[in-house]
Amino acid sequence: MGWVWAGAVVVSILGVLGAGLAAAAGYRLRRRCGMPAGTARRFSAAEFGMVAGTLPWLWLTLTPRPHARLVHLIPLSDLVDQVRTMPAGWVAEQAVGNLLVFAALGFCAPIRYAALARFGRILLLGAAASAVIEILQYALDIGRVSSVDDVLLNASGAALAGLLSRRWWATRPGESGRTGGAGRAGSPPAPAVVPGPGSRTTPPDR
Repeated sequence: MGWVWAGAVVVSILGVLGAGLAAAAGYRLRRRCGMPAGTARRFSAAEFGMVAGTLPWLWLTLTPRPHARLVHLIPLSDLVDQVRTMPAGWVAEQAVGNLLVFAALGFCAPIRYAALARFGRILLLGAAASAVIEILQYALDIGRVSSVDDVLLNASGAALAGLLSRRWWATRPGESGRTGGAGRAGSPPAPAVVPGPGSRTTPPDR
């Protein structure tokens, strides 16, 4: 297992370097196109986080192991079996690891993409990404366990991480906030009332 963790370290370093260079290039390109510096910086940082924070976990989940592949399709059955038969420390380690697999993706994706800035969509994004991993583990026959419980934990971790970045989520035009309780910013003003012919106006108090 030592080489697995060594590989994860190498992948992490390469991922950070590659994602950093790509983020810097993306920032410069956005600034040249006229994007405000704060927005360009936030988008580039989110892209960096998604890549650098997810690549090491992909390496760990797709590394071959000398075991027969297994499949667990009944929700929570795998987790319950682990709790009953494995040491508590090992179970906690596996659960926390599964929660962290797509945490960076869930944290950064809604910062970068307004279309994903909803709790349910982040949850679906994490579930979809996890399902791809589980299918690959089975199809490649790399000695891994393809489990519905992994999908549930991966998706939950992504969604919970997304909540932590709530204050920085991207917004669509017209959804930037509210103004003085009068509705969303960008809402059309109320029509002015113009006195008609023969109407009387109240004189101001003196």
